[in-house]
Amino acid sequence: MPAANTERFYGDLPPFSDFAGIAALGDYHPVPDDWTVMITDVVSSTRAIAEGRYKDVNFIGAATITAILNIARNVSLPFAFGGDGGLVLVPPRLVQPARDALAALRKVSADLFGLDLRAAAIPVADLRVAGAELAVRRFELTRGNFLAMFSGGGIQLAERWLKDADAAAPYLIPPADSAPDLDGLSCRWEKLVPRGGRMMALIIRGTDQSEPAMRSDIARTMQAISDLIGGDPQQAAPVSDFSLRFRWPPSGIINEAKLHPGRFGSGVAYLRLLGISLLQWASQVFNRKVGAYDPAIYRRQLALNTDFRKFDGTLRLVLDVTEAQASAIEDWLDGEYRAGRLVYGSHVADHGLMTCLVFSLAANQHVHFVDNAEGGFALAAAAFKQRLDRLPGNRAGQGQS
Repeated sequence: MPAANTERFYGDLPPFSDFAGIAALGDYHPVPDDWTVMITDVVSSTRAIAEGRYKDVNFIGAATITAILNIARNVSLPFAFGGDGGLVLVPPRLVQPARDALAALRKVSADLFGLDLRAAAIPVADLRVAGAELAVRRFELTRGNFLAMFSGGGIQLAERWLKDADAAAPYLIPPADSAPDLDGLSCRWEKLVPRGGRMMALIIRGTDQSEPAMRSDIARTMQAISDLIGGDPQQAAPVSDFSLRFRWPPSGIINEAKLHPGRFGSGVAYLRLLGISLLQWASQVFNRKVGAYDPAIYRRQLALNTDFRKFDGTLRLVLDVTEAQASAIEDWLDGEYRAGRLVYGSHVADHGLMTCLVFSLAANQHVHFVDNAEGGFALAAAAFKQRLDRLPGNRAGQGQS
């Protein structure tokens, strides 16, 4: 009897739109055994960030997702952005094209950005054999735009294998001299300016990974953060009319030109992007529609279509907060850590950073990846791992976030 075709698995999942639904662990759907986790990580990202290259690191991490979504065409795929890397889950038919895309991206990352991008293709079945479950839900940002939420520990295990030379060896993807399709990836907005003065990146996981404890930890943590910031975390979203800044020429189009050289090279691409971005700048300044680009509608959609809150067995947030609110959240999390209930990592910066994946403005098909400037999730992950390593018995699991 032929195996069932699982290609439509993710696209057929019923979506949810209330972020509190991440705690409904019984509503997650097991990822099919024949799917594969395509995952990347910028090697020595902490050093690159210390050298002021955090925007490059974020851009390459987002390029992981772009390169694979562009080969998927009409197949809906779950993905997640991690700051210094990314991951996409693919069905069997797309494994080889996705491997080819990441192989090409590895070469581009090294040649154009001087960044070593580690990439691997890890079968979901192998994660299950090792004792980690992997299940997913679709969180609907706006109509037709979704983020994947994961449960089961499979993502943490895949991340740990990727960063372990011996564990990663069977799954690593070598670089290849070809060009990935990165159409849609852009970075034209300037740093996000927080209304409260501070952008805070948080990575939080409960020490008890049983389902009842996880549900309780998620609800308790989100309620505590709501109380400390004085409202729904949606009100502390890092992207708003206040935070968005657009100047001409955008500082990010150099990277965009590198990754979209076209037939005539990155120099000509840069000039073309200068022209396009000038029209975008004028549209913003005069608040006038240019073609499919309506600045007022786009800013409103953009604020909603961001990944500032997500869950993959670990809660990850980027919040626009005041200095006092950041300190209060840190104090609460530290108390929970000392009590042995939560492990966390945090990073606070003066600005946020956004990388955009825009497929169709007219159809509102765009998702935006947010992080803190100056390190964000990568540095929060390093702090998380330090606390995890100090935890007796590593009760929150062995995987670095």
